[in-house]
Amino acid sequence: MEYRKLGKTGMMVSVIGFGAIKLPQVPVDQAVEAINKAIELGVNFIDTARNYKDSEHKVGVAIKGKRDKVYIATKTASRDYDGAMRDIETSLRELDVDRVDLLQLHTVSDEDVYARVMAKGGALEAARKAQEQGMADHVGITIHRAHSVMKKAILSGEFETIMLAYSPLDQEGVEREIIPMAHERDMGVIIMKPLSGGMLASPNASSKTKPERDPIVFGSLWYIISNPNVSVVIPGMRSAREVEENVQVGEMGRPMTEEEIKELRYKIGKLGVEFRYGQVCLRCGYCQPCPQGILIPEVFRAYDMYKGYPDNLKHMGIDLYKSLPVSPEECIECGECEEKCPAGLPIRERLKMVVESFKRLI
Repeated sequence: MEYRKLGKTGMMVSVIGFGAIKLPQVPVDQAVEAINKAIELGVNFIDTARNYKDSEHKVGVAIKGKRDKVYIATKTASRDYDGAMRDIETSLRELDVDRVDLLQLHTVSDEDVYARVMAKGGALEAARKAQEQGMADHVGITIHRAHSVMKKAILSGEFETIMLAYSPLDQEGVEREIIPMAHERDMGVIIMKPLSGGMLASPNASSKTKPERDPIVFGSLWYIISNPNVSVVIPGMRSAREVEENVQVGEMGRPMTEEEIKELRYKIGKLGVEFRYGQVCLRCGYCQPCPQGILIPEVFRAYDMYKGYPDNLKHMGIDLYKSLPVSPEECIECGECEEKCPAGLPIRERLKMVVESFKRLI
C-alpha cells in the first residue's frame, strides 16, 4: 500500500481510504468484516459522518481494539456552534472513542452556508473548541462544486484538509485549478465520489460472485491516485470483496500512462454503457469548440449533477445549467461534435434530452 502525507496534518494515510457512507446498507457483521479486511490490507484512513445513519456506530464496533491502527475522520453538517458541538459529542459516543483524528465541516457548498459556519457562533468555532478540548486533532471541510467557496476555504488558512468530488469524468471541474491550489497550500486533498456516484462501473460489476476486478472501477481509482496532489481517495465500501478489489489499486506503485488513460476512456465510452442516466460523457473536451459556443461537457455535467446528487444538492445542477453562457437550445445539429467524440456519443440527441429535462425544472 502506498501512503501519502495528508497535508499539514502530518498524518501518513493510505492512498485508498475506507469510505463508510454505504455501511448503513449492510448488517454490523458485514461492516466489521469489511473494515477488518481493510485494516489487514493496509488501509489506515476511515471516513464517516454524523449524517451517515448508523455508519459511525458500525465503524466504532469494527475498530474496537484497533484504534491505534487507523485514522478516523467524521463530519458535522450543523452550521452553528451548539449543533456542531452536539454532533461532535454524539460522534465520539457512537464511534466509542475519546477523539477523532479529523473533524470536517460537511457539505459547505454555497456562499451562505460558508458565511454561517465561519461566523462567530458558527460550526468552525465549535470545531476549534473540540480541538482545544482534545476531542479532535485536525479540522477540514467538504465542498461540492462551488469553486468560489473552495477557493475561500483554501485561502482562509482555517482548514488542514479539503474533500472534493473528482473522477475520470471530473464531474466538478476541480482537476486543473482547485486541487493544485489546495496542494500548494499544504492542504490534504481527500477525494469523494471517485466513481461519479456509482456511474463508473461496468455492467454487472456489483455481482457478489464476480471473480475478477472491474476494469472501470480499478482504472478510475488508479486515475485519481495518479494525480500526485491527491492525498487519499475514499470509495464507499460495504464488503470485504470490494475492499480487496479496491486495495489492489493502492499497490500499483506507479501512475497511469497516457496510453492507459486513453484505454480507460475508451472502456468508459465504448462498453455500451448506459449506467444510470444514459451514455456517459467523458468530459474530455474533444467535442469543443462548438460552432455555436455551447459548452457541451458542462451541459452534461449539469444534468449528471441534477440526476445524481441528493435532493438537497440537486439545485447545483440547475444552477450550473442556468449559468451556461450559451443554452444547448442553440444547437443547429451540425454534427461536428459527434465526429470528434472518442466515445461516439449521440451528442445531438442527448442535448435535446437535457434541454427538455431542464425545461420542466426552470
